[in-house]
Amino acid sequence: MIESKFLKDNVQNIQKIMALPPLKNFETKNLRQLLRLSKIREYEHGERIIKEGDMDPWLFFLLSGKVRVEKEEVEISTIEQMGEIVGEMRILDGLSRSASVYAEGKTICLAINTSATNRLDSDDDKANFLLLLYRIFTEYVSIRLRLTNDELIKTKKKLKNLLKNHAE
Repeated sequence: MIESKFLKDNVQNIQKIMALPPLKNFETKNLRQLLRLSKIREYEHGERIIKEGDMDPWLFFLLSGKVRVEKEEVEISTIEQMGEIVGEMRILDGLSRSASVYAEGKTICLAINTSATNRLDSDDDKANFLLLLYRIFTEYVSIRLRLTNDELIKTKKKLKNLLKNHAE
């Protein structure tokens, strides 16, 4: 993994961050706070980004490439859309990482250290930063839950048909 220093809140970086779908509607002030806690990380194919069971504070936005998500060594999804988030479950519930994430090909992520809020100027800045994160998380968790429900329904229908065909 290649990692940058913490990013600066300059105009160029803010414009890049505003291009990420989940962040384009946020105010520049909030994005400045996000950048102060962020690094760019580059991963090679097969390199682990998140390890199931770990307790690290990092949250990742996919900038380029794609990632494979595995739970108990079973692939559960592939994420390849710019701006997608990985690692949010650990930040939301405070429990250990629920899955491992691996780079598929060269992958670049915006990595946010959610425990580095001491780098922010005030308690208001910290509160605004957390509000920003939770607002993003709510949207993504809702989308993923809907997709999981759709997959569950498809699987139950397939199982029902298999059982029906086996009984005949």
